[in-house]
Amino acid sequence: MLYELIGIVRPGNLAEVKEIVLTAGQLVLQQGGVIRSVANWGVFALPKAISKHQMRHFNGHYFVMRYDAGASTQEAVRSTLALDPRVIRSSSVKLGDGKLETLSRFGQVRWDRTG
Repeated sequence: MLYELIGIVRPGNLAEVKEIVLTAGQLVLQQGGVIRSVANWGVFALPKAISKHQMRHFNGHYFVMRYDAGASTQEAVRSTLALDPRVIRSSSVKLGDGKLETLSRFGQVRWDRTG
């Protein structure tokens, strides 16, 4: 299955974002998955303030990762990110069923900064 993971990490340190993406990517690869793309969207204001780990966050560093893997891998990535105190929020969405014609509909991850 093709999944899209959108993660929001506390801003301020790009090395933390890289480390979190690396951890998630290694989990996918260790369980036989394939990473299709990774995109760094940068720091943006959150739609509303989020309290996490006794801190209140108003901004977050966004990243997107698309990967092919099974449901158990997606669950492992989700639970690993949920336990990391640097992650403010993350969400995974199943984009397709893994068939080639379905996968070909999805191009690069885009971000419209004008909207």
